[in-house]
Amino acid sequence: MVKVSRRQVVAAVPAVFGGASILSACSQARDPESYEEAGKSTWRTGPLVGIDGAALTRELVHCATLAPSSHNTQCWQFGAGDKVISIRPDPARRCPAVDPDDHHVFVTLGCAAENLVQAALARGLAATPTFDSLSNTVRMALAPIAARASPLFHAIPSRQCTRGDYDGRPLSREDLRLLELAGQSTGVRLLLITDRAAMERVLDHVIQGNTAQLVDPAFVSELKSWIRFNGTDAVRTRDGLFSLSSGNPALPAWLGELAFDWLFTAKGENDRIARQVRNSAGLAVFVGEAADKAHWVEVGRAYERFALQATALGIRNAFLNQPVEVAAVRPSFAATLGLTGQRPDLVVRFGRGPTLPRSLRRPVDAVMV
Repeated sequence: MVKVSRRQVVAAVPAVFGGASILSACSQARDPESYEEAGKSTWRTGPLVGIDGAALTRELVHCATLAPSSHNTQCWQFGAGDKVISIRPDPARRCPAVDPDDHHVFVTLGCAAENLVQAALARGLAATPTFDSLSNTVRMALAPIAARASPLFHAIPSRQCTRGDYDGRPLSREDLRLLELAGQSTGVRLLLITDRAAMERVLDHVIQGNTAQLVDPAFVSELKSWIRFNGTDAVRTRDGLFSLSSGNPALPAWLGELAFDWLFTAKGENDRIARQVRNSAGLAVFVGEAADKAHWVEVGRAYERFALQATALGIRNAFLNQPVEVAAVRPSFAATLGLTGQRPDLVVRFGRGPTLPRSLRRPVDAVMV
């Protein structure tokens, strides 16, 4: 067995995972054309007018799959019936280490449901979601309505969780008002935090959660299993976290795995998180009135509207969910926010910054049941 030293790995890899810079040798590497083509076929909204039946259902489901999911697991399954589309969890795509109670799974279903609501409206259909707690299914009843392609619909193919640095500039009052309006929902509170001292208090809890996760072998192993270190692997699976999407270099899988093992550290990640919180315009925290699946779905819908509105305004966002994922950190984080008896659901940073390559999605045939 060949032994590889830390020095050899550092010499071979031009950037620390999550670091601020990428040396030119790797930054000059281009994604394979197949990845670029896969991205073009993924991140689009197809024709919604002039089609019906199964063709329309497929386009609506495609729009729904452009929603975010934890580690880009795409933990959803879609079904179609008479004037209804259903969304339910895919148990094979759970992440038990980071999400033991399936909180993120049901938030993800809500995100997908909101995309479907916006796409259906553009087609002239009202998609009304209801949550069936017995089957853990979101049912979307479809009924005719006047067609309206909203700015949120047009933002669907451009939305991404942008994990890079932002420019640190504050947003205008009007931008903040529009974000707050989009993120409001029955049963869900949205806390917008732009005060720097308050952001630092949130950052303290993010770092506590991140440190706890990165000393947990199960969490680290699970995260690593969902990383796609190069375009070839990303195209092959069409899921997971593509390295370039996080601002990291694309590498051969063997080298990416070595780099991850040697260079993905709590200190390096905490330094990156601190820098990125401080160059964000603000933080958003979503809080459901109750800690149950129905409210988690509604949290996902509220977040997705927030993310689509942000995209329409040229504003980036990314999750910082460590203090809501680590149960031991969650109570003190809730207390810092002034919450009594409520569980904070999502933490998001936002600001203006560059667009990064997007992670891919599985085809509609793979998610229809």
